[in-house]
Amino acid sequence: MSEEIFDVVNDRDEVIGQQTRGEVHRLGLKHRATHVLVFNARGEVFLQKRSMKKDNHPGVWDSSSSGHVDHGEAYDDCAVRELREEIGLVVSPPLRRLFKIEACAETGQEFVWVYRCEAEGPFKLHPEEIDQGGWFAPGYVSRWIAEQPGDFAPTFPLIWKRLRL
Repeated sequence: MSEEIFDVVNDRDEVIGQQTRGEVHRLGLKHRATHVLVFNARGEVFLQKRSMKKDNHPGVWDSSSSGHVDHGEAYDDCAVRELREEIGLVVSPPLRRLFKIEACAETGQEFVWVYRCEAEGPFKLHPEEIDQGGWFAPGYVSRWIAEQPGDFAPTFPLIWKRLRL
């Protein structure tokens, strides 16, 4: 299987080239990603525990779905694709954009668009991507992050802090 190709971007999130996933991460190049938060009718958020097979941040909790934007792909299309690939949720684009996070150390030099959608599940979790998932009340998530920030992938607390529930 060939390695994924990502668009490399500058400080203004403009494409300046392409590189393999491995080189982007090894060199700390700026690139793009999406995170989607799925909420149910009770206002709970679905979080995933990343698979221990993941190359970055294995075994920690993260957004409902997240992933890199592929070469030539739009942020909105990536968000829809990642929902389908990771948790088996098929949605019609576009998803509701919440906010964008600038590339920084906590995001692994990713510009991140954060999205929100509503669904009830159950979901079909991709075993290579996710070990488990669950629904959590927002207040519980806030306390959990405050008490045990190491339980989460570094981008997730940034997202949660900016989220307006």
